[in-house]
Amino acid sequence: MKNKVKLFRTQNNLTQQDLAIKVGVSRQTIIAIENNKYLPSINLAFKLSKIFKTTIEKLFIYQP
Repeated sequence: MKNKVKLFRTQNNLTQQDLAIKVGVSRQTIIAIENNKYLPSINLAFKLSKIFKTTIEKLFIYQP
């Protein structure tokens, strides 16, 4: 699964640390998500989409 977390984060002028604090995870978790090395829980995906005021479907792209 690919994602646009880094794109949305930079468009919103947030550092990885800022975003991590907002959603209650470590900076390393944000790095792993941005590098497609970690799939967030549905709860974390909802938190991210809420912060970016977008849908989960626009933030995360499912590729079978």
